[in-house]
Amino acid sequence: MTKSEDHQRPMPRDIPIGVVGLGLMGSSICVCLLMAGHPVVAVAPLPIDLEHARPRMINHLEHAREHNLIDQTPEEFMKNLVITEDYSELKPCKIVLECTIEDVSIKKSVYNKIEPHIASDALLTSNTSAIPITQLQQLTRHPERFFGLHWAEPSHTTRFLEIICGDQSNIDQGEYLYELSHQWGKEPILVRKDIPGFITNRLMYAMYREAIHLVENGYATVEDVDRSCRNNAGYFMTLVGIFRWMDLTGVKAYHTVMKDLLPTLHNGTEVPKLIDDIVRSGGNGISNANGFHDYTEEEAREWEKVFTEFTYKIRELALQYPADIVQQRLNQKKTNHE
Repeated sequence: MTKSEDHQRPMPRDIPIGVVGLGLMGSSICVCLLMAGHPVVAVAPLPIDLEHARPRMINHLEHAREHNLIDQTPEEFMKNLVITEDYSELKPCKIVLECTIEDVSIKKSVYNKIEPHIASDALLTSNTSAIPITQLQQLTRHPERFFGLHWAEPSHTTRFLEIICGDQSNIDQGEYLYELSHQWGKEPILVRKDIPGFITNRLMYAMYREAIHLVENGYATVEDVDRSCRNNAGYFMTLVGIFRWMDLTGVKAYHTVMKDLLPTLHNGTEVPKLIDDIVRSGGNGISNANGFHDYTEEEAREWEKVFTEFTYKIRELALQYPADIVQQRLNQKKTNHE
């Protein structure tokens, strides 16, 4: 990027952002935006969020400082944060991120509380992973300024972000969010045409479904499938995606395998019994030590700690190999020869 291009980028300090919903993900989204330099107004739709949001954010910032993602103290970043139950505090915000549960009626209620207080040209977004953006934007006063922002937890360490346009979204504003989100430490995906599940979930849920099918039908255990993912896809996916991987390892081989393998893959449309049984029994994985794997309370808490540690370590490694790593090296070689 040239210096002139860099100057054209919007400056986070000049862009107040609102976040409505301060659960686990809403809190880490706030931290991501604070780390990028934005003034943040965090609105708690639920009173209980007021108890947990601030200490949760401070804890994230402390970890970020320990891992050299930030230089300043958590207190310095928290000066740019307002936590409130008052939606009118969103008035100066140029972008508002709704981050509530996956319930259309709740989201509609939240939009009705947000829109009277923000400018007509302020952008309104939803952190949804399943509800079509085209459906949600119909619930708003200005559907053209509405987008999906699909984050991954923890939002302040992961590079993932999907920006999704609905049928009525202004694509220029989508490209603005795409440009701005680079300053949030993201390698974003701009989904220009709305589709259920967007891009990443469509890929991932196809894999989840096949994984459950293999276990339910006795081909492998839960541990076997997890081991397969860790030692195959997990080995290369931080560096390259599936198309680059096929390029690197020979496209013809994949073409040959697809002809015979694709017809045998599971394509069921019902929620599999294996996951249904867990949820019906009250299981939610690590959060309550009841999931596909068996956990003691101590093991569940330790997995939480290990996952947090891993998110920072894998980020450090991945940042050494950005998406344009090959172009960077070719440019460096060219510079060295001049």
